[in-house]
Amino acid sequence: QVQLVESGGGLVQPGGSLRLSCVASRSIIGDSVMAWYRQAPGKERELVAQISKGVTVYADSAKERFTISRNSAKTAVYLEMNSLKPEDTAIYYCKADKAGFSYWGQGTQVTVSS
Repeated sequence: QVQLVESGGGLVQPGGSLRLSCVASRSIIGDSVMAWYRQAPGKERELVAQISKGVTVYADSAKERFTISRNSAKTAVYLEMNSLKPEDTAIYYCKADKAGFSYWGQGTQVTVSS
């Protein structure tokens, strides 16, 4: 059984920054396609950022503001979020894809408001 746990969410003012973290229970991050998704109230869950074999992709809304990365030990994946906007408010989920299986975290709330 693999578990993903997100942390780092919270309340931040517009223009501020947050760093989200995701850790896996069985050290699968290094061999997995890792991604961050988000879901705002009344909207579909959307891909925010993805990293696979060192290659990163971002949603248009996240480009130039967000950065996805892994730590050197490959025990965690991060989402650095800068210049946050109210429309970034959502629950952010960590996802791992490996060997035909998908694993999801429970999510962490990010609220951008003054």
